[in-house]
Amino acid sequence: MSASNYPSASSPSQPPKKDNRGIIYGVLIAALLGTWGYIIYDKSKTKEVIQQKDVQYASLDSVRNQLMTDYQAAEIRLDKMTSENSRLDSLVKTRDKDVEVMRSKIKSLINKQGATAADLAEARKLINSLNGKIEEYVQEIERLKGENATLTTANQTLTTEKQQLTDTLTTTQAAKKDLEGKVDVGSTLNASNFQIAAINQKSNGKEVTTTKAKRADKFRISFDVENRLATTGTKDLYVIVTNPEGKVVTEEGLGSGSFTTREEGDKTFTNKVSVDYEQGKKKSVSFDLKQTEKYTPGTYKVEVYQNGFKIGDGSVTLKKGGIFG
Repeated sequence: MSASNYPSASSPSQPPKKDNRGIIYGVLIAALLGTWGYIIYDKSKTKEVIQQKDVQYASLDSVRNQLMTDYQAAEIRLDKMTSENSRLDSLVKTRDKDVEVMRSKIKSLINKQGATAADLAEARKLINSLNGKIEEYVQEIERLKGENATLTTANQTLTTEKQQLTDTLTTTQAAKKDLEGKVDVGSTLNASNFQIAAINQKSNGKEVTTTKAKRADKFRISFDVENRLATTGTKDLYVIVTNPEGKVVTEEGLGSGSFTTREEGDKTFTNKVSVDYEQGKKKSVSFDLKQTEKYTPGTYKVEVYQNGFKIGDGSVTLKKGGIFG
């Protein structure tokens, strides 16, 4: 093999390659530092934003709490006023139904999740409006109180006047009643010329008086009545006949019953006679009393009552009949 086939030892060598790793490392380090710087800056900014948000949230919570306090105070004031004044409660219900809508909207805004400053501002505006309504109600209450005070005074005056009129009326009625009582008592008929006769009625219709018990068929009672105070009209006379045994004669056919006297209580009467009386004139009264039982010897007493008072009485005595009587 020829030596010329090998490179010559004295031939010039190629220049060494340049090392760029330092530059690359520098760039990487610079990039890394830049990234860290950005990250630190970004975190700093984020923290700042978070802090700002926290401040905002804290501020909103403070506003929300204050609004809730103000609203609750307004509600308590309104509820207290309406509960203490029934007329105002009726006024609120009939004239200001929008108050309930307002209250509902305020509560909704305050309790809203994530409520914004605009929401709370609207709530504040509504609370101010509610307080304005409450002030109107306060003025209305004062006006109503004034009217009520005036009405109370007027009512007291009317009550006093009514009591005075009532007292006067009571006194007048008492006087009237007393006068009427006196007039009533004073208008009782007076009986005079009181007469009682036993009548024997013969078969031919002829009537004669008798003193014999066995011949007596009936009693004829007559008297005159008069009283200038007695008014014109029908007057009821109650006749009591007492037999010789002291018993009141009572028969269904005579219409016997009982009546009330002014001084003697209830009494049993034998017969009631109605008389048409004309005021200011004397009237003669005559009527017959016929009992179904036979008359017995002895004294029969007759009493006549009118207007609860006894106005006359008399008696008749019947004798036993003789052998030929």
